[in-house]
Amino acid sequence: SEDVLSKDAGECAICLEELQQGDTIARLPCLCIYHKGQVFLRLHINCIDEWFEVNRSCPEHPSD
Repeated sequence: SEDVLSKDAGECAICLEELQQGDTIARLPCLCIYHKGQVFLRLHINCIDEWFEVNRSCPEHPSD
């Protein structure tokens, strides 16, 4: 599901950038969160969407 982060939450395991309050995130069923629709240095980043183009599992829980 898509949401807006209410507080800082460490780093995105895909792009390694910080997940910061106000960022648009995707929350997977396993409750892991990743950037969704972020703008970083004028580049549009959709970490989880790009990940799912080549993988169908959570980056942190590949066996689930």
